[in-house]
Amino acid sequence: MVKVRKAVIPAAGLGTRFLPATKAMAKEMLPIVDKPTIQFIVEEALKSGIEDILIVTGKAKRPIEDHFDANYELEANLKEKGKTELLKLVEETTDVNLHFIRQSHPRGLGHAVLQAKAFIGDEPFIVMLGDDLMEDEIPLTRQLMDDYETTHASTIAVMKVPHEDTSKYGIINPGEEVEPGLYNVKDFVEKPKPEKAPSDLAIIGRYLLTPEIFQVLETQAPGAGNEIQLTDAIDRLNKTQRVFAHQFTGKRYDVGDKFGFMKTSIEYGLKHPEVKDNLKEYIINLGHELEAQDQPQAPKTEK
Repeated sequence: MVKVRKAVIPAAGLGTRFLPATKAMAKEMLPIVDKPTIQFIVEEALKSGIEDILIVTGKAKRPIEDHFDANYELEANLKEKGKTELLKLVEETTDVNLHFIRQSHPRGLGHAVLQAKAFIGDEPFIVMLGDDLMEDEIPLTRQLMDDYETTHASTIAVMKVPHEDTSKYGIINPGEEVEPGLYNVKDFVEKPKPEKAPSDLAIIGRYLLTPEIFQVLETQAPGAGNEIQLTDAIDRLNKTQRVFAHQFTGKRYDVGDKFGFMKTSIEYGLKHPEVKDNLKEYIINLGHELEAQDQPQAPKTEK
């Protein structure tokens, strides 16, 4: 069996939900407290045993490459001032076997994954989306890799979502549960209306795919949004070889929109050793202020 050792991180989107901040800066570089979102994704890959990572970039994405490159002037300055802890943080981002390729035109997630064909070759691989940060004792990427050792087949991460939210996700028709939390999928539906959704199990941004997906993507017609949808291609792949779904039960942080990003920043801030105490005190005091504002005001009496 071929070992899973490569990952693809699509990062070529325009980031329109975060304008104007993303007009000239990559959405993936927006920080959660003090760490860019894409660094969380890379760290998950490394903790899972991934050896090589390809980041598919686009216009205004050069800061991603710079972030994972060495900065000799900064490192020398930190070393000279004895700031060893900060130096260690900076050096952590350079000890990664990263590769980059440009997606000139954003034509959908499926098209972005197709750019990785030469990099992947004939190996199984992981696709990791930057809008989802995952927390569990065993990284979700590692969980998918462990499933592959048993199934030798493509496996997609899914998670239960509120039924009214199915139109925001790719949804699976789960089929047979071959073991707890692992389904032999019947079919996939891209963003179905709640009344047509076959389940509440939504695709959440981690995919383990066999290389045959590239043959499908090369002939995949545009779908929702007139884009090449990865979900549509996986559904076609499922017609010729088994595709499984792994139900994730850990904690998922959605940083793909403003409110989700703000919630994630607060929750991570409450765990950050440098700011957690002050942030907790601020939130408590803010809660008291808001409660006071909501209290009915006593009528003024005339003198």
